Order: sequence, then structure tokens, then C-alpha cells
Amino acid sequence: MRILLADDDDVFRQRLARALVERGHQVIQAAIGKAALEWTLAEAPEDAVLDLKMPRMNGLEALREMMTARPALAVVILTGYGSIPTAMEAVRLGALDYLIKPTDVERILAVFLDPHGRGHAEAQVDMELPSLEMVEWEHIQRVLADCDQNISEAARTLGLHRRSLQRKLQKYPPPR
Repeated sequence: MRILLADDDDVFRQRLARALVERGHQVIQAAIGKAALEWTLAEAPEDAVLDLKMPRMNGLEALREMMTARPALAVVILTGYGSIPTAMEAVRLGALDYLIKPTDVERILAVFLDPHGRGHAEAQVDMELPSLEMVEWEHIQRVLADCDQNISEAARTLGLHRRSLQRKLQKYPPPR
């Protein structure tokens, strides 16, 4: 298979690309959504793996454009920040699946090789409803990432005292 792999995390993208190549697939890499769209038009890959959160053009925007240009393209969305609304939007736009990082190459290939996946009207969203504690933990992690790991800025954004945020961060994430 010719697979387009778009992720702004260089280390993750290169490791996943290497794993796909080791399994006999051709891989086209892109670091941003706009480049993924250009590669889709130029190289006509069979499958695509898109990160949800990329600079300038996120995975959903890229998915929308890619599906308009190539409706038969099989796309899997990867994200470190999974949510039910974005999963539903990805499926509505034509993604075969929506996977939460970390995931392995075997899981991604299983989606592409599933005979019921291609041309199926509804992709499967493999998510269970998260607990309130997990939603809070993921929200804190997302805000912290948006604030470049600056705890004081993240605490202000969240409306928490800095020490309260530090106490929350010292705890282990709740079980899924």
C-alpha cells in the first residue's frame, strides 16, 4: 500500500513510517496538513493517517479537503486528545477510524485491511465514554500543552491556583 502519513511530531511520524516500511508499504510523510493535502493531489496514495492537531491546517480540515479531492481515500485520524465530538466529526467527514495515541502500527493496518472498512457508510469509533476524572485530566493536559508546559500560565487559563494545578499534575492519570 501507498500510505500518506501526516503528523507534526517528527519523532512519532518517523518511527511510524519506519514500522510501515518494514512491513512492506510505501510511505509519504508530511509534517503539516497543507503538505498532506498537496501530497494527496500529487501522489494519489491509497491510504492516509492524519494527526488531528497540526499547525495551520488541522487533521479535520485536511480530511475534508482530501475527501473532496479523492473520495475513495481511506483515512485514519490519530490524536493524543480524543473526544467524542471530534470522533463523530471525523467519521462524518469520511474517516474509517479515529484512534487515540499511543497506538501501534498493527492497529492502523488492521483498519486499512478490514474488508468491511472500505466503502462502509459508517466507520467504527472505538471509544467508550470517559470518566469525569479522565475528562478533567485530559483537559488539563491539553491546556498545559497549549501553554507550552508553563504551569503558571496554564493555572491562570484554567482559573486555578498554581499550587492546586501542581497537586493535580503530581497525581497519576485516572484509569480509562
